[in-house]
Amino acid sequence: MKIGLLQLTFAGLGLLLATTPVLSESTNIRVASATTIENSGLYDAILPAFEKQSGIRVRIQSVGTGQAIRMARSGDADILLGHHKPSERQFVKDGFGVERFDLMYNDFILVGPHNDPAGIRHIDDIHEAFKRIANSRSKFVSRADDSGTHLKEQSIWQDLSINVAKESGSWYLETGANMSAALNIADGLSAYTLSDRGTWLKHAKRINLEMLLTGDPYLFNQYGVVMVSADVHPHTNTRAATEFVQWLLSDSGQSAINSYLIGGEQAFFANAEFAEPQGDLWDTRLGQNHVPRSNLSNLLD
Repeated sequence: MKIGLLQLTFAGLGLLLATTPVLSESTNIRVASATTIENSGLYDAILPAFEKQSGIRVRIQSVGTGQAIRMARSGDADILLGHHKPSERQFVKDGFGVERFDLMYNDFILVGPHNDPAGIRHIDDIHEAFKRIANSRSKFVSRADDSGTHLKEQSIWQDLSINVAKESGSWYLETGANMSAALNIADGLSAYTLSDRGTWLKHAKRINLEMLLTGDPYLFNQYGVVMVSADVHPHTNTRAATEFVQWLLSDSGQSAINSYLIGGEQAFFANAEFAEPQGDLWDTRLGQNHVPRSNLSNLLD
């Protein structure tokens, strides 16, 4: 019988559970979460089944990934769920998290007005698209909230050596808003913005913007889950948090994630068990213009 990585992981979490003092019998857990997950509607779709099965109430605290990490570092959450792997790994390395697990993925997309003043509709390179936006001084809405989406956007400007801070308030517009709000602001201003696919699918029919660029491998968007360490924050509800993490990584949790559709399209692709996305999910379910699966191995380090 082959023993899977997650089975070993669950055994480790079970040992942690057995050796951690139970300081509270509370059945509530606090999840510091990236806003894009809540904005997409995923939690509303999957949490009722877990809460009914477990009797545990999951309280989602929806903020940008950067703020979610700060909350978890301060002990204001039992679980961290974000989409900026380097920051999440650093959180664990610094001793605040037990272990980080890949949970699911989708992609970032670039949306903008139908008249496309920067002329990016027929290109597939996100760096070239950002360069054209800057050169044409076309309006661009930034979340500017230290979220995973904002960090991805900032990395593109940095790669191009474009100092957008100098342009703030002109063509580059910083909002400090979540993804839903940023899309609405971009819509009102006929501006470009970088979005995660899940939130875009939730709002696409209600706003007058167009998805203009998809498929650049750089836009791969991995989500991860980390349980906060009770060694650092003894009040962490380890028992309930362990049960929730186990469920998310289990066949039941992964199936629930994969089953969530928006307008008939799959919003997230569960990949907790895999070193890279399996089958033809990336090629066929996200669309033929998306990243070939063979190009993803270097992104899932």
